[in-house]
Parts: sequence; structure tokens; C-alpha cells
Amino acid sequence: MNRSLAVVKVGGSLYDLPDLATRLQCWLAAELPSDNVLLIPGGGPTANGVRDLDRRHGLGEETSHWLALRALTFNAHFLASLLPSACVIDKLSELPPIWDKKNIPILNAYQFARMDENNPDHLPHSWVVTSDAVAARVAIVAHARHLVLLKSATIPFGMDWMEAGRCGLVDEMFAEVLRDAPGDLQIRAVNLRTWRG
Repeated sequence: MNRSLAVVKVGGSLYDLPDLATRLQCWLAAELPSDNVLLIPGGGPTANGVRDLDRRHGLGEETSHWLALRALTFNAHFLASLLPSACVIDKLSELPPIWDKKNIPILNAYQFARMDENNPDHLPHSWVVTSDAVAARVAIVAHARHLVLLKSATIPFGMDWMEAGRCGLVDEMFAEVLRDAPGDLQIRAVNLRTWRG
């Protein structure tokens, strides 16, 4: 995989922004650390719907994990509808031809997770895993250079990812996943709600 890859998670908490399409396009044009980007959709209302169904019907974490990942598939197509040059992909091997066409790939996280199940260090099937951890796992598997979390909250300067997880600013699994990350993976979070280009 191209070592200049930037994995960018678009937080589900941003989906209610009326100007999300414009704001996201402006951020990508102004701030993207690489021409080779891969977007990861956040969970937002669709994943919260799965949480609600689990509470009401006792689906269990295993079933809920896979349903929530399917919700990310829906969200990937939602994001693709906002970005004229975007398309949803199932495999990391699809990236080079997408980049060659100057299109923006959005990963089907469900398909990625299904393929990643063959690896012993795949993500656990638990509610502690959200799209933050999924994005971190994708960045590691794809040998990305950059990982950016676009969020609705600002993570205080100097706060480490473990503390950010305890404060609910990222999921509890995010810091754990990053233990397997190469030392040169550059990670940052951006509050897209307050970002001004």
C-alpha cells in the first residue's frame, strides 16, 4: 500500500451538519495531508439505531457488532452521495485505480472487517469498538502515513489517546489498536464543526 495514504474518518456526529458536503470538500481541499485519501464513515444515527435495538431486544455484542458495521456500509453510501467524485469500495486493493481517476474512495467497513477476521489481531466484537477503532485498524493494515479523525469535539492539546478514550472523545479501543501502529503514523483529530479553512 502507498505509504503516503491518509485515512480520514468522518465522524457520524457530523452527519446533521446542513453544510457537511461543502465543509468536508473544503477541508479535503485545504488540509488533506496526502493526495491518496481513504474515507471511513462514522456510525452516527444509524449505529445508534443498532444500539437501541440491542437495548430493546438483547441482541448481544457479537450480533450488534456486525449490524453496526453494516450500518457503516449505509453511511459510506450516504457520504458518497455528498461528494461528487466519491465511490464506495470493498477492498483496499481497489485504491490505486480509484486514485488514478482522481476519485475519493470510501471504505465499506463491513467488508473490510469480514476480510480482517482472518488476521489474529482483528478487532474484537464489542461495543467498545466504534468507527474510531475501525479507522485505526484500517490505517495499520493499509500501512497509512496519516490518520485523521474528523469529529464534533475538540481533543485538548497534549491529551493522549488513552485519556481521550476515558473522556469519551474517542472510543475505548482506539488507543489499544494504536499499540500495533508503526511509529511514523501521524495521528490527529480535527473538530470539523469549528474548523475554518
